Amino acid sequence: MAENVRVAVRVRPFNDREKNRDARLIISMSGSTTEIRDPAAPDNVEPRKFAFDYSYWSHDGFEEKEDGYFAPVTPVYADQQKVFDDLGRGVLDNAWKGYNCSLFAYGQTGSGKSYSMVGYKANKGIVPITCEQLFVGIDKEKSSGKYIECQVTFSMLEIYNEQVRDLLSPHVQKGGLKVRQHQSRGFYVEGLMSVAVKDYKDIEGRMNEGTKNRTVASTNMNATSSRAHTIVAINFVQKTRDEKGKGLTKTSILNLVDLAGSERADATGATGARLQEGSAINKSLSTLGNVIKALAEDSDGKKKVMVPYRDSVLTKLLKNALGGNSKTIMIAALSPADINHDETLSTLRFADRAKTIKTVATINESETDKLIRHLREENARLMEMIKNGQISFTAPVGVSDEEIMRMRKEMEEELARSLDQNHQEMANMEMSWHQRLQESEQKNAIRKQDEMKREEARKTIPHFWNLNEDPQLTSMIIHFCPAGKSRIGNKKASPPAQIQLNGLSVQQEHAVVDNQSCTNILLRPCVGARILINGDPITGQVTLHHNDRVLFGSNHLYVFHHPQELSYLAKTGEQPKPVTYDAAQGEIAAGSGFDMTTEGKSKDDILLQEDLVELMPMVLEANALSEELNKKMFFEIALVSPQARGLKDGRTEVKVKMRSLENDNWWMFSRSQFLDRKYKMQEMYQNHVEGDDVSTISQAEDPFWAAAGDVLIGSVRVYLQSLCYMIEFEEKLAITDYKGNEVGHLEVGVFPCKSDGTIMGDDDDEDPFVEDPSELVGTSINFLLKIKEAVGLPSKFSKNIHCKYKFYLDKEETVSKSVSGTTSPNFGFSKHYSIHPVTQQFIDYLALQPLVIQLHGRLSEEKPITPSGLSTSELMKQKHSRANLALIANPGFKDDDERYRMSCELSAVTRKADRLEKKLKRLKALIDQATVSKKDSVKVTELRKIFSSELPNLKTLAKTIQLAQTGSRKSSTGNVQSSACHIM
Repeated sequence: MAENVRVAVRVRPFNDREKNRDARLIISMSGSTTEIRDPAAPDNVEPRKFAFDYSYWSHDGFEEKEDGYFAPVTPVYADQQKVFDDLGRGVLDNAWKGYNCSLFAYGQTGSGKSYSMVGYKANKGIVPITCEQLFVGIDKEKSSGKYIECQVTFSMLEIYNEQVRDLLSPHVQKGGLKVRQHQSRGFYVEGLMSVAVKDYKDIEGRMNEGTKNRTVASTNMNATSSRAHTIVAINFVQKTRDEKGKGLTKTSILNLVDLAGSERADATGATGARLQEGSAINKSLSTLGNVIKALAEDSDGKKKVMVPYRDSVLTKLLKNALGGNSKTIMIAALSPADINHDETLSTLRFADRAKTIKTVATINESETDKLIRHLREENARLMEMIKNGQISFTAPVGVSDEEIMRMRKEMEEELARSLDQNHQEMANMEMSWHQRLQESEQKNAIRKQDEMKREEARKTIPHFWNLNEDPQLTSMIIHFCPAGKSRIGNKKASPPAQIQLNGLSVQQEHAVVDNQSCTNILLRPCVGARILINGDPITGQVTLHHNDRVLFGSNHLYVFHHPQELSYLAKTGEQPKPVTYDAAQGEIAAGSGFDMTTEGKSKDDILLQEDLVELMPMVLEANALSEELNKKMFFEIALVSPQARGLKDGRTEVKVKMRSLENDNWWMFSRSQFLDRKYKMQEMYQNHVEGDDVSTISQAEDPFWAAAGDVLIGSVRVYLQSLCYMIEFEEKLAITDYKGNEVGHLEVGVFPCKSDGTIMGDDDDEDPFVEDPSELVGTSINFLLKIKEAVGLPSKFSKNIHCKYKFYLDKEETVSKSVSGTTSPNFGFSKHYSIHPVTQQFIDYLALQPLVIQLHGRLSEEKPITPSGLSTSELMKQKHSRANLALIANPGFKDDDERYRMSCELSAVTRKADRLEKKLKRLKALIDQATVSKKDSVKVTELRKIFSSELPNLKTLAKTIQLAQTGSRKSSTGNVQSSACHIM
């Protein structure tokens, strides 16, 4: 009977990042209903509602016990035990009945997937509790007196970059393990190790072993743990006898799946989109989404729905869980914060589709003898087919004989694999469980013994332990520093190094640790080795202290543990501060020139620091990859201020600049664009390590290549206060790049005009000048915006140079013509603006907001300006200090902008004073003429010629006449103060 996939959602507490950002709660729950509110929507807009089998509130309402367990203090809080009772207990019950069961966790990175599945310290997750309770149930059945033999085997694999890795094997197979398809069992992983376990401690030890292997592999292969899927499979076999004494076997496979982070990619340019689609690292989750969608449509009754299981390794292995013989549960992890609204809504939609999927689970029960006999018969049939060449198929029309031979060979190989698989199954069935368990324990004994010795040694021998962004992978790798000298190097070192580190930027001879009787521990870098201690590079011998953070190469981050020094600190009552991954990365960022102090910092400054901590190790990694693959590209962090992006206020954005070491051409990438490229770089490096020739990769697939596209040269901020008084403005303004450096000048003008576009001069009888901007409100004005030319641009920009801007409420950018072949392009741009009616909002815009004109151009594809024979490493040493990876935005950018604004305001006031002075001269001349003619009055029509079409208000007119009669002029400083404008 078909039944729906059961779906639960769980919301976690705010993390430190969200607390620092003063995040707002957007998730609420009531019973099984979950609501999400759009933070950008008005308060009166109803939240979106979703109904699931379970909605777990784990955001608040708990307290931490002495042992670290988070226990509920309110009835709504769902702790780990509650989640297990609802979900894990059902998995166990179905396993005892002989059903296949699957439980998988979905959600963005950091949403709490691993916490629900694996847990942390005292807060055990579903996987360990399920394993623990399985053996509790086995012991209970055995003590009941029934004849039953329970066999449990354990396997653990990881899918990263569409490759399968056996986490119980310390060896990495090139290209990963192969996924095959069996006629009856479906897809399986060929060669995956499955070990017999007798109790929960065995499973716990194997899980730790798998996690350690995962940590070593991810470090060596430069993989990102949050981008990998982990599948723990428990094969549970029950052997009993029926009433007639015949052997019966029930088999249940429990698949416990922790999926990779389901980040939604930002809207990127064509380059980012190309790399994202081409990157295998994103393939599995996107295919999973397609499979869920197709299965949901199939459940809705749509005909001819093709479910794309074969499109990724993950969906092949989850085929039974999603649409086959399995009872399946999904738990979706949610972030509660407004800053993650889009990702959380995407997760809820995914879960909402998943709940419509139906599976048909059957009890996997058969007579043991009959099953063995069936396998023997199938083996005989397969052997006969292979022996007699009875492999026939109908070849498609037009297929060559060569292709037919290839297809026949593939079928023969597939039959041979099926035969080997059947032999293995028969051997497992015929071998007694005790034999298998004994064999497994013998292999495991040495590992357990080594583990115990290692833990004892950690108490007395100084050592390094690894620091990882994933807390589960932290302290999984230990390197001891016994008395004497220990050499650090990669696997090519001869003789082999005592401490072997493989991966990026680790030399054959990298460093030497000198342990002088455990009292003084010295670290000496070898020539050319890159080592940072507490964020600072070292070039000579240094003394190591307890909790020192040491970065070897670009991605081997360790903490030094000194037991003797720790004991001394304990005696003096000093407690060393705990070391965190974020704090260590913050030190590295500070060592690269960034201000990472928090005292007196604004919220935006702290958020900027968080972004730096996240991107800094990735930029280091990208440079190491470029160096290793000899790509002659250099990556650096760029802090782009809101002013450089055309905004008055806002946060400084962290971008990544890729620059050619051969001709200094550069490209600027957003965070998401850079991450897409970095994952592609990791794929490329992994293929390189496995022996593939990556030098022949096409440009379209090369993450270190980018087309010569348009880039931002710089921007000009034009303040329009003069337009408030209808005074023309024309100046050559500085063009500044994102760092605030001057890269040229742009001639810009704003000219009041008539409705037909004719410019109105200050001697015109229809002079549009107003003394108070409020006089313009409700009227109509016309003006021309002119961009004449740019001068002094960098020589590398000589193609497709053009200007872009948005004026006032424009939704679309206005773009000038493009000019090539010169560094002093003449744009000859002019645009007529007619504003009717003028509003106070428009006046405020002119008075306070700058018009930002951005200059874009295309980099010239110049020939290399450096000797092409130099390697990337040599070019980096020649052009850069390797520790200085950051381009820091001009800290005075905002101050410079304010000074420029005040300068423009002063210029507008000066023009206003000049215009008033001219009117005063004309008025005085009119009065003098009347005096000579012995007239007592002046005609209004004459005044209109001076004061334009409308008479000024009486106060202004009286003041002007008084000034004219007294011959008053502006002050010697040139400053004029009025109710409309004054210099602060």
